[in-house]
Amino acid sequence: MKKTVSIAVLLVLSFTFLFGTIASAGTVLEGVLKKGELVVGITGDQPPLNATAKDGEIIGLDADLARAIAISMNVKIRFARMPFAELLPALQNGKVDMIVSGMTMTPERNLKVAFIGPYHISGKGILTKIKSLELLKKDGVNSEKFKVATLRASTSQYVVERAAPKAKLVLTGSYDEALNLLFEDKVDAVIADYPFCAYIAARYPEKQLAVGESKLSFEPLGIAVREDTLWLNGLENFIKMLVVSGDMNALQDKWFKSGAWIKQLP
Repeated sequence: MKKTVSIAVLLVLSFTFLFGTIASAGTVLEGVLKKGELVVGITGDQPPLNATAKDGEIIGLDADLARAIAISMNVKIRFARMPFAELLPALQNGKVDMIVSGMTMTPERNLKVAFIGPYHISGKGILTKIKSLELLKKDGVNSEKFKVATLRASTSQYVVERAAPKAKLVLTGSYDEALNLLFEDKVDAVIADYPFCAYIAARYPEKQLAVGESKLSFEPLGIAVREDTLWLNGLENFIKMLVVSGDMNALQDKWFKSGAWIKQLP
């Protein structure tokens, strides 16, 4: 994160001037600057996008990105952890200023809130036990014999409902709950973001897990915010600067290509 933070620090003066100049024109932006704090909605249980470390710190690509935004605005950051299904209502009700939590930009969600991005392109994957592979290969996911757990109100839920309507769908409030069901053989598979599936399979080799070889969907991840034209424009410009500077690629390499951060987890 050192390089990204350094870039953000260099942009503090220019962005503080920008945000400070236009604050009175936008209620969301004005509120963030006035209280001197950016409140970010996040689940804290979607590694490597976001996770909760042993000391309680929120880490991951989402967390680093949110911190860089707060630094650029010269405000403090506060992460508001909550179940995924509660994130959008919290944003709409003004309980959080933005959502940075592996949220796919979909037309349905875009009718409710605005999105900045995408800052990462992901896709859904299948996480199952090796012993269940034969069942998967024989009958496929779209079978009454197959029990699938996924996150409630997520695009994973919609992928299963659309692609495997015959499967028994078990909705959970968190990824941890879904994983426990898989570990205890109460479901045959978990549908989740592909990076998450790959991470879990690598972290728990004793569970004899397998990950599907290809992604099931195209998932552009974005930052969700309430509509405020100048607030949106400022955030869009900041994300563009991270991209053209190469810092966004550096962040993705840190969280998707290196496993050094895993030791921070409980």
